[in-house]
Amino acid sequence: MASVTDSSATLLATAEAPLAPAAPAERLWRWSVEKYHEMVHRGIIDEDDPVELLDGWIVEKMTKSPLHRTVTGLLREILQRVMPAGWFVDSQDPVTLAASEPEPDAVLVRGNRLDYLDRHPGPGDVALVAEVSDSGLSRDRILKKSIYAAAGIAVYWVVNLVDRRVEVYSGCTSSASGADYARCDCYAVGESVPLVVDGQTVAKIPVGEILPRTRV
Repeated sequence: MASVTDSSATLLATAEAPLAPAAPAERLWRWSVEKYHEMVHRGIIDEDDPVELLDGWIVEKMTKSPLHRTVTGLLREILQRVMPAGWFVDSQDPVTLAASEPEPDAVLVRGNRLDYLDRHPGPGDVALVAEVSDSGLSRDRILKKSIYAAAGIAVYWVVNLVDRRVEVYSGCTSSASGADYARCDCYAVGESVPLVVDGQTVAKIPVGEILPRTRV
């Protein structure tokens, strides 16, 4: 287990620099969750459109590689196998926050699916959010981390496909510079990552089960 000290986030941020023209200098309109829902309800945004609401901005989701898709499925299956009673696993479905509605790759949600017939889970319903990250690593480490910390979500995992490790963020903090997590623990292949639900470790998951060896 180690802390994040490498430069991969900086390298990825450089690689992800947009090729399109910069945003206009004029003030842009930020969308509320309610307006975003209304656009979905009216069909302006289709439920299958590859977008999500992040901090008031409608943001295009990153394209998924075959490895991203595979690891997301493995993570969902593993969490389903070890989750405690009274919880279920969602995958790539909305979580409604104050100014965002992200669709994490995996979410551990309190209760059962029938509890959410007329609403999406909110931060008080969620024990864990996880993002599987390759091309979107800098977004997940910066923007989404800040969003989840501001919402008070206790534990945030970044399944880092670039460096082949699981980064576990915990201990929500808030300051003049914004919300963040006070702690980051990193688990490499050969180690096991603890699954913490309501402050209790309910399982230890080998990282090698989440991050399989890729073909050479």
